[in-house]
Amino acid sequence: MVSLVKSRISPYFGGLLLATVIAVAATFMSEHYGAPVMLFALLIGIAFHFLAEEETCGAGIDFAARALLRLGVGLLGLRLGLAEVTSLGVTPIIAVVAFVLATLACGALMSLILGRRMAFGLLAGGSVAICGASAALAITSVLPPHKDREQDTLFVVIGVTALSTIAMIAYPILFQSLGLSDVESGFLVGATIHDVAQVVGAGYSISDEAGVIATYVKILRVALLPVVMLVTMFSFRGAQQQRVGVPWFLVMFAGCAVIANLDILPTALLAFLNELSRWCLVVAISALGVKTSLARIVKVKPSYSIILLFETLFLLIIALAFVRIVGI
Repeated sequence: MVSLVKSRISPYFGGLLLATVIAVAATFMSEHYGAPVMLFALLIGIAFHFLAEEETCGAGIDFAARALLRLGVGLLGLRLGLAEVTSLGVTPIIAVVAFVLATLACGALMSLILGRRMAFGLLAGGSVAICGASAALAITSVLPPHKDREQDTLFVVIGVTALSTIAMIAYPILFQSLGLSDVESGFLVGATIHDVAQVVGAGYSISDEAGVIATYVKILRVALLPVVMLVTMFSFRGAQQQRVGVPWFLVMFAGCAVIANLDILPTALLAFLNELSRWCLVVAISALGVKTSLARIVKVKPSYSIILLFETLFLLIIALAFVRIVGI
């Protein structure tokens, strides 16, 4: 029994240990120098990218960047009180839906203008509108077969990851320089950054309140993934319709939010789960940094990157306009 458990854990041990050590170092530096722990975790992780493909580290790094991230995001629901939800109201929720649909339409329009395939426009638009690389992989599964489909998907994954990483660092600085409140900044982070990991990192680099709001708004976007997949499926009559699943961490986030607001958990247990969530996220961001290749980011093809870049800026502009004109 012991040997079986050991054989199951050993492939992940090296990568998890590396990500955990980086997380501890980032936490130490954050506590002593006052900078955001997520930013330290990302930057230190990038410095160790050379270990990402090592046989002893690869599996554990992937596990931390995906499974631990989703577990941490799911547990974030315990921090979402009714006050945060009611403070946003219904209007921002409607706005998020409008942002997603507008960005998807923007991708389709840009593909026509630049002479690219409609499928690529929807793939790029959906990944920017929803949740980056994860959305790209989900959307490509319902697109009709094409000889360049795998290459397009890989490009979108690399592109949105690069843009999302840049946004994680730049957007908090931009929003704070504009004099936006933590609630407004959190909403914008959740509504504009592509990947879940970068949303969490950027939100909590501003404040805990901004982090919770950003995660909540991002979850709203992720919840629209089945809708975007259905729109994509019905846009191509030759597409093979597949079952659209709901991400488990979305269900967990909602369940944890309900439990937290029922006030049935002991204070000590709630504190422990919140701390577990924080560590899962810091370790996950550390692993994400290790997986981030600056060399691959700079090799993105300019011809295709125009669509991704334009969609990213389009989403940022309409979200900023909403906050400035309508308000949160």
